[in-house]
Amino acid sequence: QVQLVESGGGLVQPGGSLRLSCAVSGISFLPYAMGWYRQAPGKQRELVAAIFSGGATNYADSVKGRFTISRDNVKNTVYLQMNSLKPEDTAVYYCNAGLDLREFWGQGTQVTVSS
Repeated sequence: QVQLVESGGGLVQPGGSLRLSCAVSGISFLPYAMGWYRQAPGKQRELVAAIFSGGATNYADSVKGRFTISRDNVKNTVYLQMNSLKPEDTAVYYCNAGLDLREFWGQGTQVTVSS
């Protein structure tokens, strides 16, 4: 059974930091591209950051310079370090694993940025 389990969300003040984790089981982690998506109320789900099997990354323009995605291929875990958080970063954050036509999602973790 494939599982992607996110953790690390919560309430943080503007300017603060959070680190999201996504633990993956049930698939061979290494070849999968891993991504973090987010969905705010009333908005479409959007890609925040992605990291490929070779380590290449890409980011949404809105988070460049503030967020960092990384992966640990031994622990089968992907991380999203979020710094300088803004209220507009408030959303449910989802972990995604993709390879060819296969795609898996986590259940999501809420991030709320508010004073």
